[in-house]
Amino acid sequence: MEEFDLIVIGAGPAGYEAASIAVRRGLRTVLIEKDHLGGTCLNRGCIPTKAFCRSAQVAADVAAASEFGVMLPAGGAAAVDMARVTERKDAVVAQLREAVAAVCEGAVILHAEAKFIGPHEVEADGRILTAPRIIVATGSRAASLPIEGAHLAVDSTALLELTVLPRSLAIVGGGVIGMEFASVFAAFGVPVTVLEYCKEILPAFDRDVVRQLRTALKRRGVEIQTEAEVCAIRPVEGVMKQVEYRRKGKTAVVEAEYVLMAVGRSPVVPQGLPEAGAVVGRRGIEVDPRFETAVPGVYAVGDCNGISLLAHAASAQARVVMGDDIDLSVVPAAVFTVPECAMAGMTEEQCRRDGVPCQVSKCTFRSNGKALAMGEPEGVVKTLTDPSTGILIGCQIVGPHAADMIAEAALAISARMPASAIARTIHSHPTLGEVLQSACS
Repeated sequence: MEEFDLIVIGAGPAGYEAASIAVRRGLRTVLIEKDHLGGTCLNRGCIPTKAFCRSAQVAADVAAASEFGVMLPAGGAAAVDMARVTERKDAVVAQLREAVAAVCEGAVILHAEAKFIGPHEVEADGRILTAPRIIVATGSRAASLPIEGAHLAVDSTALLELTVLPRSLAIVGGGVIGMEFASVFAAFGVPVTVLEYCKEILPAFDRDVVRQLRTALKRRGVEIQTEAEVCAIRPVEGVMKQVEYRRKGKTAVVEAEYVLMAVGRSPVVPQGLPEAGAVVGRRGIEVDPRFETAVPGVYAVGDCNGISLLAHAASAQARVVMGDDIDLSVVPAAVFTVPECAMAGMTEEQCRRDGVPCQVSKCTFRSNGKALAMGEPEGVVKTLTDPSTGILIGCQIVGPHAADMIAEAALAISARMPASAIARTIHSHPTLGEVLQSACS
C-alpha cells in the first residue's frame, strides 16, 4: 500500500486546484484522472464552448461588417468552415491541458479510474493508495429525459466534435448549455429551435432581464418555445429527427437534423464511495459546510456534490478544503450568448419569495457611448439594493461583456458595499462599466 498526504480523484477545476495547492505546500499528492487533465470544463465544457462562442462572434461581426463601413469583395460572402472552427477549439484545449499539467507538476498523476476499497483506501491503475485526506472531484455527466427516442439526441460533447455544420438544430432545454449552443449555431447560420419546459429560458435569472436576451436571440433567428414538454424524438426521412412536444394542451413537432439534449447534469460518484460510508443524495454526494462527507477526512467538491455546477465554484470549494478563506455566499454566473448574460447575488424574484426588501435600479446599454460605438446597444444592467442601508445585494446584466462586468458587482456584494461606492468611483470613459456605475447611482 502506497501512502500519501493527499489523494485527489478527478483533475477538473476543483481537482487540479487542490492538487496544485498541495504540491506548493510540499504535500505528497496523487492526482487520479481517468480521462484528460482539465475535466469536463476544459475538455468538453467551458473552454471548448467559449472557443465556439468566439468563432460565432466573429461570424456575427463579419455578417455586420458593412454597418461599420467594412465592405467584403463582390461575391466574397463569409462562410463558416466548421472543420476549422473545431480544429481551433482543439488547439486551445490542447494548450490549456499543458498548462494544467504544469501547475500540477510534483504530484503523482495516474490516468485511471479510482475505486474506494475502504474509507481511506483507493485502488487505481492496479495500485493501492491511502491518505489521511481524500478529495473527490469527479464532476458530472450530461443528463437525459426518460422519453421515447432519447438515444437519437446528442449531448454537448458530440456537438463540439462536429466538422460539418448541421442543416438544422433542435435543443431540448433552455438553460445555460442550451442557450449558448443556440446562440453559437444561429450565428453560424443554422436554423435553431429551443424547447424549454419552464415558463422562461434561463430560469435562474430575473425574467425581465431574460426577456431582453430572448428578444435579441429571436432577432438572430433563434425560435424559442417555452412551457414546452418534450414527449418523444423519432427518426424521419434521411438523417432528420422529429421532436414531439406538448405546449398549452396542444401537441406540436419540430424537425431537425440534430437534437441536442441539454436538460442538466448528474453527479459522478466514484465506485465504492457509498460502501465506504459516504451518503449520496438526489443532488449528489452529501457534504457539510466545509465539504466533508460522512467519512471523516474525505471531501467532495465541485459538480459531484450538486451544490453549484460552475467551474469557478468548484475551484473555490477546493480552496476552502485546502484551508483558504473564501466567500462562498456570492458565486457569479455567466452565460456566453450574444449578448452575454451574467448575475451575482439575489434576484428580484428571490427577494420577493424570501420577503427581502429591495430597491431596483436599471440602466440600458443603449445610453452608453462604448456600446453604441461597438454596435452592441442591446441589454440592461439591473441592480438590487437594501432600501435601508443602500448595500448592493444583487446584480443582473444582459449585454456586451456582461461576464466580465459582473466581477465588479460580485466584489461589492461580497464586501457588503453600498451601491453608492460603485457610483462614486470614477470609471474610465467611454467604457461599458459606466452602465453599471449609472445603475448604481
